[in-house]
Amino acid sequence: MGPTASGKSQVALDIAAYLPVEIISVDSAQVYRHMDIGTAKPDQLALAHTPHHLINLINPDQHYSAAQFRNDALHIMHEVTQRNKIPLLVGGTMLYFRALQDGLSMLPPADMNLRLALENSAKELGWPAMHQKLAELDPESAARIKSTDSQRIQRALEVCYLTQQPMSEILKIPKQTHFPYDKISITLIPSERSQLHQRIAKRFESMLKCGLVDEVHSIRKQFSLSIVSPSMRCVGYRQACLYLDDRISISELQDSGIAATRQLAKRQLTWLRGMKSDNVNEFDCLASKLSEQIKFLLKKTIK
Repeated sequence: MGPTASGKSQVALDIAAYLPVEIISVDSAQVYRHMDIGTAKPDQLALAHTPHHLINLINPDQHYSAAQFRNDALHIMHEVTQRNKIPLLVGGTMLYFRALQDGLSMLPPADMNLRLALENSAKELGWPAMHQKLAELDPESAARIKSTDSQRIQRALEVCYLTQQPMSEILKIPKQTHFPYDKISITLIPSERSQLHQRIAKRFESMLKCGLVDEVHSIRKQFSLSIVSPSMRCVGYRQACLYLDDRISISELQDSGIAATRQLAKRQLTWLRGMKSDNVNEFDCLASKLSEQIKFLLKKTIK
């Protein structure tokens, strides 16, 4: 686990050089087909070197949830262990890691017809008004969800309408879960935040040079998407959409994309700090011999 640009993918490939692993992506953006540059998917060389799972699962106009991830990941992990290999879970979507290990509350699955109706209502009334509706139905959820957070407002309203009870009450029901594996948790944390920021800037600039804007343009030609579609809310893609809609300049695209990626890294690091008590092995992602340090840990731990 680790923030964006911490080197997780390279460390995973280094581990694959000395342990019989198959990599399982824990990344809510890499599940989308056609979104390759902005999600930093593994290249063909990496895919040929080591089997990768849970990438390119759905089209950009489809939805994927933490519950789906948990089911898919457990299924793949079982298959990998049946092949006498080790599942190596790699990514920065901390909600997915938590869902996998701790389970999820018994919330209903998405109802696409209801979601479409809510989106149509939001187009007419605006998301702040939808947030006010949520405050009437589920004040506790509304208090913790920003009036501009369309995705979470939509989900909370969806749960209210489907279950006829507030989502906040359902979330209080104890979760029943079983994680049938011994795990070794490794986090990559930068000793100098400024150096991580430099990596983020360099990587985003590289994505632009490699054709991120053209990638987004091509995706929007193929699929009916808006700036509030889950796939287009991914970091980089939202900013590219704004540029293609002539709402920001190319320099603003670069600056806002880097800033949004820094904010993502900040949120990821906040999650990771909250997991320190969970027997997590922390490494400095800026260390010159990072992979060797992790190799020593794994060879000492795995019997």
